[in-house]
Amino acid sequence: MEVKNIGVIGAGAMGSGIAQVSAVAGYDVVLQDIYSTALDKAKSTIEKSLGKLVSKGKLSEADMKAAMERITFTTVLEEACRDAELIIECVFENLELKQKMFQEFEKLCKPEAILGTNTSALPITEIASVTKRGDKVIGIHFMNPVPLMKGVEIIRGQLTSDETMETTLEYIKKIGKEPAIAVDYAGFIVSRLLDVLMNEAVKLMEEGNKPEEIDKAMQLCAGHPMGPCKLLDLVGAEIAMHGMETMERDFGPKYKPHPLLKKRVLAGLLGVKTGKGFYEY
Repeated sequence: MEVKNIGVIGAGAMGSGIAQVSAVAGYDVVLQDIYSTALDKAKSTIEKSLGKLVSKGKLSEADMKAAMERITFTTVLEEACRDAELIIECVFENLELKQKMFQEFEKLCKPEAILGTNTSALPITEIASVTKRGDKVIGIHFMNPVPLMKGVEIIRGQLTSDETMETTLEYIKKIGKEPAIAVDYAGFIVSRLLDVLMNEAVKLMEEGNKPEEIDKAMQLCAGHPMGPCKLLDLVGAEIAMHGMETMERDFGPKYKPHPLLKKRVLAGLLGVKTGKGFYEY
């Protein structure tokens, strides 16, 4: 199956980034969100991001204009689903919500449409279990910020077909990304490793270590491009917490999120998205 039309559900940082790279690659994209304010912000963010590429000579003005014209912004879910050969769901990291969305996709999407989820930790088979299209469901885990990060984690559920896998991999390569194939267990590869690292950084801070020193140590001594405290601020503390909770449920108490991580989430210290986490933004 050839993918020409893509529906992206959720216009936050991930959804807007996915819409951008897809449109630049020549796909027609419908970006949907229940809030018009989120769509307005997404449009502004995409225009700003593309403008930076133009200023750096990586994209022409004509290509920027063409990419923006390929993106339709809507609050109506049916509009995003109607013509899509590929859906990429980017709603909040909550299993019940994602399952509800996939039940809607089953009603609104073409029978041949691929139903992708950008979940960072929830098992694909569990999300697919509420549909009768398990062969069409696949994990497509983009990294933040989407336009800059080269890798995309691809996760095959128990019922995901070879055709769905091959078509998804073709899409990933066409948008200029590199796929990393992961097995369908909670957290996959990236979140399974990074969420634990970030959770441990919270423990270190509680013990008296300063965030900037934790980050410096991992950058200078372990070769990390970004320290775990700054990474947690970028990812969002609530995303890491939900990832740990999912892994704790499946793998046991060694993955339990640190109490201080939960407190920071309750206090709204989520990081970049709220203006304050380990650092101020």
